[in-house]
Amino acid sequence: MEEVVLSVVMTTYNHERYIAQAIESVLRQQTSFRIEIVIGEDCSTDRTRAIAEDYQRQYPEAIRIISSAENVGWRKNYRRTIAAARGRYIALLDGDDYFTHRKKLQMQVDILEAQPEVGMCYTRSERIDESGNATLYPEGECATSFEAMLRRNPAENSTTVARRNLVEQYYAEVRPEEHPEWLTDDLPMWLWFAARSKYVGIDCPMAVHRVLTYSVSHSPDYRKKIAFVDSLADIAMWYDQRYNDSRLRAELNLKKHNTAMWVLSYNGSIGEYISRWMSDIRTDRALIRNKAAYGLLLKKVCWRMWRKNR
Repeated sequence: MEEVVLSVVMTTYNHERYIAQAIESVLRQQTSFRIEIVIGEDCSTDRTRAIAEDYQRQYPEAIRIISSAENVGWRKNYRRTIAAARGRYIALLDGDDYFTHRKKLQMQVDILEAQPEVGMCYTRSERIDESGNATLYPEGECATSFEAMLRRNPAENSTTVARRNLVEQYYAEVRPEEHPEWLTDDLPMWLWFAARSKYVGIDCPMAVHRVLTYSVSHSPDYRKKIAFVDSLADIAMWYDQRYNDSRLRAELNLKKHNTAMWVLSYNGSIGEYISRWMSDIRTDRALIRNKAAYGLLLKKVCWRMWRKNR
């Protein structure tokens, strides 16, 4: 049987509205090599599993399903699905996202084949919310440096193709399972690639990332939103310390602080705002000179007074 060159790793849970489009977008890819779809189905409570199995029956040589008798959670599901991949390259695609460019995978593998020093290749994406509003991501230039990725990850999961042997090296070196406080698996992986190899971006949107209201990264609960952003900042500072001599620590910590203050200026009590401000100051005394936090507090107080006196 022909060698599998690329594995599309698709993790999914309760994606019955989207999983068919995700699978179809892979089946429509035009490549000169064999690809497989490895679906990590984590005991969904809707029809996600049934839809995936229907596609597997239609395309038995192209689709495999990895599952278990009980839900294992997003992190273990992500890891076991990657471990099951057989291709030299891995493309990631969450079960609620989809590819839009039919030669996406061909173009990315061509780059990786031609440039052995490149470990990962990503493309631009479209972020689409549940109202159908679309925005291009990333804004500005497609970043290709480690420090640029520390500041902001340009690589949506659904846009990436990486070398499988380097993905395994990442898991062996970083051991993300020992960091339960990290609320995402893609940023730590791509930061490792940026630190340990070259990565490139294709300046063309080739995939869609759905911005769903209820998810870890886009929760309407402001406390969960702050927790996720804090996690991203802590991941970046972990990598900055180990691979960049903490050169960006002050900048990253200030960004983390300002983001939390901005969210709390709109949500929660004044006491909650002050409590977070004091906690951050105890961690980094330099933040006491950050004028933005005082301005946001003043705005919050004035807004509360205006609403009270209406």
